[in-house]
Order: sequence, then structure tokens, then C-alpha cells
Amino acid sequence: MKLLSPLSVNAMTLPNRVAVPAMVTRLSGEDGFVNDDIVNRYVRYAEGHVGLIVVEATAIHQAKSGPLLRISDDQFIPGHRRLTERVHGCSDSKIVPQIIHFMKVARSGWRQKIEDLAPADIDAIIADFGRAAARAREAGYDGVELHSAHAYTLSSFLSRHNGRRDDYTGRTLEGRLALFGKVMQAVRGTVGHDFPVGVRFLVEEATKGGYTVEDAKLIALRMAQSGIDYISLSVGGKFEDAIHRPGQPLYPYTGYSGDRCMPGNAYPALPHSHLAAAVKRHLNDCGHDVPVISVGKISDPADAERLLQDGDADIIGMARQLLTDPDWVRKVTEDRTDEILRCIYCNVCKQLDENFHEVHCFLWPKGARQAPRQSEAAAPEWQADQGGLAATVEAGTVRLTWSPPAGPKPTGYDIYRAEQDGAIRVIEAIKSAKFADRTILGGLSYRYYVRAFDAAGRASPPSNTVTVDVDLPDTIRALQTEAAHA
Repeated sequence: MKLLSPLSVNAMTLPNRVAVPAMVTRLSGEDGFVNDDIVNRYVRYAEGHVGLIVVEATAIHQAKSGPLLRISDDQFIPGHRRLTERVHGCSDSKIVPQIIHFMKVARSGWRQKIEDLAPADIDAIIADFGRAAARAREAGYDGVELHSAHAYTLSSFLSRHNGRRDDYTGRTLEGRLALFGKVMQAVRGTVGHDFPVGVRFLVEEATKGGYTVEDAKLIALRMAQSGIDYISLSVGGKFEDAIHRPGQPLYPYTGYSGDRCMPGNAYPALPHSHLAAAVKRHLNDCGHDVPVISVGKISDPADAERLLQDGDADIIGMARQLLTDPDWVRKVTEDRTDEILRCIYCNVCKQLDENFHEVHCFLWPKGARQAPRQSEAAAPEWQADQGGLAATVEAGTVRLTWSPPAGPKPTGYDIYRAEQDGAIRVIEAIKSAKFADRTILGGLSYRYYVRAFDAAGRASPPSNTVTVDVDLPDTIRALQTEAAHA
């Protein structure tokens, strides 16, 4: 599998093509230091053999930011060094911090904008990026990633919403790119050219008036010209369409662009892969082979492998899926894909972050602060009735009930459904032994079964299967009758 093959990125060799993008955990204290919970979260990815681990956004400047990591002073280096030593001590995984500059936001809804920055402020930001990258190298990281995505400073300069009218003017693409070029120059000046420097930026802003993939192709080209070592692509997550909640700081993932950034279960799989593919093709056509990371509801190993084989990406990024199951890579390697605990994209993790709570996965056991480890326990087994799955239909809803397996209570259940004679697939994962399917259509036939899973993702055999024929509404039946006699 290409998915499991190594990839060289400057002086760093990834053991495989799977990356966990930066994802806020809210596990650090208000002081921004690395603590045991932070170490344990990232060590779990390393134990699961994730190729590239990108540590959550880590501030380069002195600013109150709640429980978010910092690398804005030398006093933070020992904690980061402890993290890198633990990761390197348990696997071949590579680890880089995502370093970020962000501006002030207030509970009133006010936010500082890049138009408010004086030239001296911008010069300080450039210098802070250089110093933070140097600290990352000293702490033993394998590289560093520049956060140029979403609602934050570097991204705001790249944006078509950039309202500056000086050397960083938003009226020209070169003006929008000017700060990134100076930041790259500062970073290379402190870490040299043998230290991998990646970037995460938006392939599409997903806001009215924001840039699209056409601008992203040119932005990526300039980044390649500047000597960037990999490009990780995201979508949306902007302040311009964020919804303000009274008494809370503006959160940039509440509007449509935030919905696009973390597409939930209503979106199809791989909603952004074609955008990353377009950027990669443009880079290749221009003579650059900078590795491109594609993200966005990629959880099936077959989908991930296809993107790599088709040349649509070089690395597959999975944030929510690897939060759900950090052992994803290990299970693929060991041909245990049936044991993967699959993300259902319920976005409970996003809601926790939005409300300033520690970020956990809904599918973990209740009260868990980290993903459960693998164990040798047997997978759940149904009793003699194979779950006794039963279905009733009422008011446009199929209601399923079943009996739990024997033995320890399972972590949850995967609900499988086939429409007509189509392929059967997982449509939901839940924790209780009942489910209401409200996405049915009258006049069609549906087939269901359920599998129980434990904390490590081991699943039971399928339950008994039930088939439901859903009647057409009376109005539609009457229309068809009238049409037949017309």
C-alpha cells in the first residue's frame, strides 16, 4: 500500500503517509505549558504509528489565550522537549508543532483586525515566528508548521478580506503574500534550510467575497517558490461569517465557513479532496513536487489509498478520525480494518472546543480523557437471538431496538443500512440500544443490521437483519393513481 510507504520531507522521513493535523485539545493549563495530559494525547498517536503528528496550535507571542499551548519564551522549551522525547521513544512517528499568531477577541464580539496593526507590530510578529521556530528545533521537534489558515493572523493577510492599503495591501495577490514571505525568511534565518518547514493554509475561504481554489493554486505556488517543505490544506473557519453568542468571544467555526471546515455527518465523504488535488496538479505542472496533505472526512483506508494512487494527494490528514481511533494506522498495517473505531462526524469534539471544554471523542468510554488502549479482551458477542433486532415504522421514521450483547457493556453500536438493493453501509454510531432513522423515503425498501463495538473498536458479528418496506404517503399515491388514469 502506498499509504504505508515512507516519504521524505526535507531531512525528515515519514514512516507512512498518514498525518494527524493540528487539533485543539484544551488540555494544557492557562499557563500554556506542556503537561502530562498533553504528552499522553500525542503519545497515543505515536503508539498508533501515525506518520506525522502535528501538535495543536502553539502561540508564538505573549497573549492570554485560555488553555492553549505556547512556545513564546525559552521557559516553554523543556516541556516541549519532554513531549518530543516521549513520542520519539515509542515509535518512528515524526512530530512538528503548529506555531500560530492570533489577535485579540472580546466577549462583546469585538475583535482586533489586521488593519489595526502598525508596521512595528508586524515586524514583531515576523521576529516572533523566527524565534518560535528556533525553540521548536531546540526542543527536538522534527520540523515546524506555520499556521496560515482559518481566522488567524497569517491567514487574514492572505485573505481577499484583507483591507490593508500599504505594502501588505489586500488589493493585490503580491500584497497579500508579502507577510508570509517575510515570515519564511525569518524562520529560515533561525532554523536553516535542513529543518522541515510546512504550512497549513486554506484552499478555499468559504465566505462571501473570500478566495477560492483559483487563488489557492497561486498561493501554493508562491509557498513552493519560498522553499516550503509541505503544504497542508484546509477550508473555511473564518471570523467574517461567525455567529456571536452574547457574553462569549467570537468563535470562527460557527458560521457556514466553520461548517465547511469541519464537515459533519450530513456531508458526503471526501468533500474537499478535489480541491487539494487541483492544488497538487498545479504545483506539479509548474515543476514543484512539494507534498500536499488532503483532509476532510477521509476515514476509509480504501479512500485514502485511492487518493494517493490517483495522485490527488501525497499525505492523508485525519483529525477527527484519529481522535476517535489513534490506532487507525496500526490496524491498517495489521490488516485489522474491521476493528477501526470509525468517526461518525457528530462534531461533539467541535462543540466541546467551542464551549472551552476539554476535547474528547463521543465514542470513547464515558469520562475518558484519552483514547482507550488496545486490549486482548474478546470482541462483543450477541446472545442466541443475535440481538433480536426489531423495526417499526411510524411518521416517516424507522425505529430500531435490540438487546445488548452478553458480558461487559459495549462502548456503542454501529447502525448499518442498505437502501433497496444497494450496498450496506454504516449510517450512524450510538451508545444506547435503540435508534430512530429519520432519513427514509416512502416507496423504498431498507435493510438494517447492528454491530456492537468495544472501546478498542472490536466489533461483534452482525445482528440479525430486518427489512422494512416504507409506504408512500397518501398524497403521492393519489397523484400516481391520477397520473395513471390521465
